[in-house]
Amino acid sequence: MNNTFEFLNIRSVNLKNELFAGLTVAMTMIPESLSFAILAGLPPLTGLYAAFLMGLVTAVFGGRPGMVSGGAGATIVVLMALAASHGIDYLFAAVVLAGILQFLVGVFRWGKFVRLIPQPVMYGFLNGLAIIIFMAQVVQFKVNSGDGAVWMSGSTLYIMGGLTLLTMLIVIGFPRLTKAIPASLIAILVVFAIVSLLGIETKKVVDIASVSGSLPHFRLPHIAWNWETLQLIFPYSLVMAGVGLVESLLTLNMVDEITASKGNANRESMAQGLANMVNGFFGGMGGCAMVAQTLVNLNAGARTRLSAFIGAMTILLIILVGAPFIEQIPMAALVGVMMMVAIGTFQWVSFRIINKFPKSDIFVGILVAGITVLLHNLALAVLVGVIVSALVFAWDNAKRIRARKYVDPEGIKHYEIYGPLFFGSTANFLDKFDIQEDPDHIIVDFKESRVVDMSAVDALNKITERYAAQQKKVELWHLSEDCRSLLKNATGIAVVNIKDDPTYQVMPGK
Repeated sequence: MNNTFEFLNIRSVNLKNELFAGLTVAMTMIPESLSFAILAGLPPLTGLYAAFLMGLVTAVFGGRPGMVSGGAGATIVVLMALAASHGIDYLFAAVVLAGILQFLVGVFRWGKFVRLIPQPVMYGFLNGLAIIIFMAQVVQFKVNSGDGAVWMSGSTLYIMGGLTLLTMLIVIGFPRLTKAIPASLIAILVVFAIVSLLGIETKKVVDIASVSGSLPHFRLPHIAWNWETLQLIFPYSLVMAGVGLVESLLTLNMVDEITASKGNANRESMAQGLANMVNGFFGGMGGCAMVAQTLVNLNAGARTRLSAFIGAMTILLIILVGAPFIEQIPMAALVGVMMMVAIGTFQWVSFRIINKFPKSDIFVGILVAGITVLLHNLALAVLVGVIVSALVFAWDNAKRIRARKYVDPEGIKHYEIYGPLFFGSTANFLDKFDIQEDPDHIIVDFKESRVVDMSAVDALNKITERYAAQQKKVELWHLSEDCRSLLKNATGIAVVNIKDDPTYQVMPGK
């Protein structure tokens, strides 16, 4: 906890970078939070409250300085059906329960399992996310009419497109002049000034929703506090907790790579949980880490908690007093900034090295990106990617089991096993033995192998039983201590002598 409040150490913080980054993050987070809330059929302020509360709590207590959290669509989409069927108070209760589950993940130190996510899954996740971010900005080229949302046309389209392109050009070109101020913030201010001074009619933040409100206040959700309610909300909470943690911890890993530093996954899990609990009791729709805003933050030069803290407090000030100004910001400016974020998020390097990847890794990357784009379910995409990668890994290792066979001068036949013996390789393992033709004494040597799981133990049981049926003796050599423990816990190995080699080491150097 020594670095919880490191943003208070002024000497270690670039105040200018942190300030400008926080302001830019707030500008880009407002329309996104409003859009997610409206999409879910919730009051717009629930999205802004989530942006403020998530940002504030995770900035102070989170395990990854430089990361930004807010009201994210990935989590609220999970709860839309609950809100529609039972009302907003049940949604708030589900957010609280999801926060408790996330907090427990951190307490029990399960956040480390995000390290099991393979690189192709990360590429697919980020590429799919980049496409989602970009397509979400394209939707802003629609306007409301009597027939619902329709695509812009004529001068309205040209103005929106021109201002968006101008924003993108400023983001690209301004860093060549100076990096003292974030290009994204300058682009927003320049486009805002042009639209205001020239009186250009174009889509603005106010056309999405009002951002004016009061301080969030504590209130218990008005629900029936009983077992039936828990049964109702628990599945929603569990999925939300999983989705939020997957996206947050993947974002943490991404920031680790960009900043060449190390975040704390378990601490971040607890912070995300605490933030969602606070959300549920203070009228926020809940959320998780936001990849796009995190990239905006990092690209603006932020590296500490201060920028996320400033961003959260800026959103609160906007809710209380700054709404009339913020509501007049052209959506084209925010769309341009987010399109540049999408372009920066996409892992273009994956195209350059695609011919160096195994075909299975290419398939996994495309699969994860496809699920992310088509279903907008980041957690499901990552889960499927991890499962497919694990199955591919198991298949590849299953083919690696081999047996070197020879008969020593004493007439004993040796089977020297190479490769891991586990559920995927047991069939190949059993096929290596010639029970009918083998002599009466057999040695199975595991010096270059490892008995991994109970499927492997069952395979050993089957092979020893088959030899026992032929009145033949079997010895197992060079089993590690954990392998021998597996055998002892099994239901019994038939007619087998296990050679305990005191010089055997599970890992070199131990």
